[in-house]
Amino acid sequence: MKWLQHPYFTKGLHILIWLLLLTVPALMLHGQDFFHLPPNYFLYSNLFHIALFYFNAYWLYPKLMTRRRWPLYPLALIALFSLSYRIKIAFIGLYPAYPVNEQNQSIVFFPLIPFLIASIIYRLVIDKIAQDRKAKELKTERLDSELKFLRSQVSPHFLFNMLTNMVALARQQSPLLESSLIRLSELLRYMLYDSAEGKITLAQEIEYINNYVALQQLRFSDQVTVETNIKNDSPESGLEPMLLVPFIENAFKHGIGLVTDPYIRINLQVQEKKLQFSVENNYQKGNSSKDRNKGIGLENVKHRLELLYPKKYELIIKDDQQVFSVHLKLAL
Repeated sequence: MKWLQHPYFTKGLHILIWLLLLTVPALMLHGQDFFHLPPNYFLYSNLFHIALFYFNAYWLYPKLMTRRRWPLYPLALIALFSLSYRIKIAFIGLYPAYPVNEQNQSIVFFPLIPFLIASIIYRLVIDKIAQDRKAKELKTERLDSELKFLRSQVSPHFLFNMLTNMVALARQQSPLLESSLIRLSELLRYMLYDSAEGKITLAQEIEYINNYVALQQLRFSDQVTVETNIKNDSPESGLEPMLLVPFIENAFKHGIGLVTDPYIRINLQVQEKKLQFSVENNYQKGNSSKDRNKGIGLENVKHRLELLYPKKYELIIKDDQQVFSVHLKLAL
């Protein structure tokens, strides 16, 4: 309900309330000598009350209700009550035919109380709304900063692994080095430009995954069996960039080496804005391919999921010392 936050809605609501306050008494008391008060007394009195309402809400309360000045505020209210009462009495004094008596004195004094109380409540409400909005903006700024930091971690980690692959191909004098460098440039274009604006489309992420898997297969050739099953009926859905690849990267990193019949199985299904993703690989316990930088990618993704998709995802990671698997369910 964004229209509730529109500035014109707030202004219109104020105007409507004040129009009702001014017109209803005028219609109900038209032609009546209510408490023997001057003609149009309630009209002028309510206009004065409205001015008093905004004076307190936007000047007196903000000026005096501070850490140092708050003791002055009750004194100022008492003075305001006294001054307002005298002004209204003076207004009645302009009509000699309507003298002030005990009967109409209460009508002159009492309305000041609810108007000032309403003014204080109104000020408290708008201050609370402003505080909540500021807190939300600060939270968003912290979130953006944290996500930028997390993304900045992904790139060096990815490049470290990919350049390691290039070095391995260069040492082998592999004819696949040139095509690997071309695919690497495509991946870098994705990382530097396509994902720079925040979320990317699911189709872009899938293309990135395919390029990444193809690049790894260029290096490992028939050393590992890679099975991919990707079905996507929502290609334009938005997704945090490089959210899925770290799981695949982890599988290639730890599922290659001293492993008998290594395999990596990648499954991605998207239906009705619901993503189901899984990666499974076998590995050898104590595989020397693991390094001291392990876990950067996975911890990064966990953190980003918690920041961007709170209560919208389910992540299950299983490790039985022979097979490592990741299962992610995500509401897009």
